[in-house]
Amino acid sequence: MTRLILFNKPYGVLTQFTDREGRAVLADYIAIQGVYPAGRLDRDSEGLLLLTDNGKLAHKLTHPDKRSWKTYQVQVEGVPNDEDLLPLRSGILLKDGPCLPAQAEIIEEPDLWLRNPPVRYRASIPTRWLEIRIREGRNRQIRRMTAAIGFPTLRLVRIAIGQWKLSGLQPGQWQQIPLNPHQHHEAKQVKMPS
Repeated sequence: MTRLILFNKPYGVLTQFTDREGRAVLADYIAIQGVYPAGRLDRDSEGLLLLTDNGKLAHKLTHPDKRSWKTYQVQVEGVPNDEDLLPLRSGILLKDGPCLPAQAEIIEEPDLWLRNPPVRYRASIPTRWLEIRIREGRNRQIRRMTAAIGFPTLRLVRIAIGQWKLSGLQPGQWQQIPLNPHQHHEAKQVKMPS
């Protein structure tokens, strides 16, 4: 039976189960044997991470040819307008080649949990929130995209991958999703490491 776990990865946690340097890892939150991350989320990014014990499902979720949309809420330094987002929508060119066209729009500040540690706040520099959807998963892609249009990313939260959404999970919480009608929904909350 395939397991699929939705995990709200906190800021500062590595997308792996062990770390020689003693940094926070998935094993600090998820005590299930045999599941592995389907894709990555940078240590300084937050939000939805999928884990599964099914290699075919992991491949389907992460392979560029499958083009699952990934949705991010992104706080940027500065105040971009709609015109500033046009390069993202048309497929911006990064050092490792052109990106597929993204969906990008300006949004109101989302109702998210407080980040620990908080984003550095400077009164002299305003910020704006964007929602960006991409079908690729290159290394630090969203951060590189916003930097390329002149608005560095301050906070990055992935809220959806394909049909799966964060849906109320707080940082460090996970839930197992039933992938057939006979499997019961299992949700679990773990204590945040201090």
